[in-house]
Amino acid sequence: MANYVRFERKDGSRGAGQVEGQSIRVIEEPFWASATATGERLALEAVRLLPPCEPRSIVCVGLNYSSHLNGRPVPDPPTLFFKPLSSIAGPGDDILLPTGATHVEPEGEIVIVIGRKLKNATREEALGGIFGYTAGNDVSERAWQRSDGQWWRAKGSDTFGIFGPTIVTGIEYPTLEVVTRVNGIQVQHGGATELIRDIPEIVRYVSSVMTLLPGDIIYTGTPGEPPRINTGDSVEIEVTGAGVLRNGVM
Repeated sequence: MANYVRFERKDGSRGAGQVEGQSIRVIEEPFWASATATGERLALEAVRLLPPCEPRSIVCVGLNYSSHLNGRPVPDPPTLFFKPLSSIAGPGDDILLPTGATHVEPEGEIVIVIGRKLKNATREEALGGIFGYTAGNDVSERAWQRSDGQWWRAKGSDTFGIFGPTIVTGIEYPTLEVVTRVNGIQVQHGGATELIRDIPEIVRYVSSVMTLLPGDIIYTGTPGEPPRINTGDSVEIEVTGAGVLRNGVM
């Protein structure tokens, strides 16, 4: 198992590396095929962690846990949507409540990180094309989600596409779990084995329509019923092996 990060040095320059204890072994980018060391090593505390990859596409699966359906039928075909790149935020960034928002909720999710080009993949090819997994927060404005014909602002506002802190590799997907905490209190818990459409099926389905490239990410759905968040709150999303994604609310 290995953990990959992207970071910003104090001088503003950026890089990538593998976490080894409390340090980062800096590696060349892109790191999908191999992790070639540059010889540089940095203390974790000496850098600012960034979202751990730079996706071209951010795909999200909605209503993919029975505990989140709340009595609604399983959607067929599955409910998928996109987040804009402008929504991306990373570890330590604030969740910015947009003007006019009245009911914002976090959605803790297991996020798939693609590691090779996939198009019309089989389930086996889909699973083999996954580089690793990270934690994600599909922040959602529920009033807008209910009222708007599209979810562009409910799911795509600035800072509503948070993921990180690391990409974990070499882990079997059925072992993955996600936990959400608001102000230190657990408000969500779910596992990959509870997904209505499992991880290889999600990747297979998405690749049947669009080409996936290394670094693209897929949010897999959220469990349960998360609470409303407000200015001053702290949100943590933890995914097995990937660490804890922490963000304040502004």
